[in-house]
Amino acid sequence: MTNLLAAAAFFVLIHLLISGTRLRDAITGRIGEQAYMGAFSLASVAGLVWLIMAFGQARTQAWNISYWPITPITRHLQIGLQLIAMLLIVPGLTTPNPTSVRQEGALDRPDVVKGMVRITRHPFLWGVAIWALGHLLVNGERASIALFGSLLVLALLGTSSIDGKRKRALGEKWDAFAAQTSNVPFAAIAAGRQSLKLGEIGWWRIALGVIVWAALLVGHPYLFGVSATGL
Repeated sequence: MTNLLAAAAFFVLIHLLISGTRLRDAITGRIGEQAYMGAFSLASVAGLVWLIMAFGQARTQAWNISYWPITPITRHLQIGLQLIAMLLIVPGLTTPNPTSVRQEGALDRPDVVKGMVRITRHPFLWGVAIWALGHLLVNGERASIALFGSLLVLALLGTSSIDGKRKRALGEKWDAFAAQTSNVPFAAIAAGRQSLKLGEIGWWRIALGVIVWAALLVGHPYLFGVSATGL
């Protein structure tokens, strides 16, 4: 349990206490942006590998008791949430967005607020949050709570962390972008600052999101040893 909690804490804290804070600004001021990005990428990969390996070991331990069972309702909710997650993650990874790594220059595009960015300026992170929440519904054991719970917290808090980092770096350009968009999905649309235009997202992105969802659904037993559908 200690190893898993340490891995989860390391992975979350290097993002929340370094990546999106003034500590990052101080480090990059000393060693430069490129060196920082290289070192942070290595730390992130190492942290993720540690987290995955610790989770794999923890799943078979006697202390890994479950607090809630899987039910037909939660299983179906989980499948639906994973589709929503992929419809955010895939377009989020393939749409130019100044909140993405090394894409600050997207703010110079006159059409930067377009497609998925109209819905949320953090589609990838919100997709990860929904993905993690869905897995928590059907994985009530302690190891899964540590893994998926830490990823859920990181994804949700990471949106505000990135906003703060971009605001410090980009100033008024970021303020203008933030005023037209929202962190929380559909909040800018509900407030009348944006309109929903699904065609702008790109139908190929939507189709790819569905394909990835279906592939993970079918391949889940082979990739992770557990059926996502219960069949």
